[in-house]
Amino acid sequence: MTPLPSFTTLILERRERLLVLTLNRPEALNAVNLVLHDELPEALAFIASDPGSDVVLLTGAGRAFSAGGDIDHMERNAREPHLFDHEARQAKRIVEALLTLEKPLVVRMNGHAVGLGATIALMGDIIVAADGARIGDPHVGIGLVAGDGGALIWAARIGLTRAKEFLLTGELLPAAEAQRIGLINRCVPADELDAVVDDYCRKLTGGAPQALRWTKVLTNLELRRAGAALLDAGIAYEALSVRTVDHREGLAALRERRAPRFKGE
Repeated sequence: MTPLPSFTTLILERRERLLVLTLNRPEALNAVNLVLHDELPEALAFIASDPGSDVVLLTGAGRAFSAGGDIDHMERNAREPHLFDHEARQAKRIVEALLTLEKPLVVRMNGHAVGLGATIALMGDIIVAADGARIGDPHVGIGLVAGDGGALIWAARIGLTRAKEFLLTGELLPAAEAQRIGLINRCVPADELDAVVDDYCRKLTGGAPQALRWTKVLTNLELRRAGAALLDAGIAYEALSVRTVDHREGLAALRERRAPRFKGE
């Protein structure tokens, strides 16, 4: 059996033919900082080539799935926007790795999934959320373009009309509403989350691995084509928005817990 790599912000665990990947910054609600940006694509590359697993379970440690961007990290990028260019490349690697992962991916959305955290969750094949969880992509609320996969995956899941509504308002949806509109698969009571997730994982690990993988590959072909068309432009537009006065104002408002005062600069 191939040894599992160790990470600072992630945990990998084997459960027979199931490989569990946990976002592990619970003290920060699993917000994505530079280390997590760097480690996640490496973990996904290992998972894709790991001969000891057929199915992947992705979840978050603690109360949240992922609260999106780490505010200290985002403030650093706003002060020195050239540093965002490395992060942008890593975000693209994360999305591409999820799009090309052949193994079925079950997402256990134990809590809120926000921004890039929402994109990562929505790249799963079967998404089960606890009923207290919320999901949304509020990039625009801090003066950023939703360029790191949000414009791709929201439209693919719920159609362009609904995707525009939620990406342009940044609204966070309760898990029950996300299930109703087809954004996620299931919303269940928190005390039933593990049982429902485990049932899906058992069904998938008991299936024919090649049939499952190739069915996923087939159903993801159009999504991968759209990703190839959108991702570079999305990352470029987000990189431009990182350099705006409005983004710095959005971060200041977030830090000060007030409404932002955007000026279009």
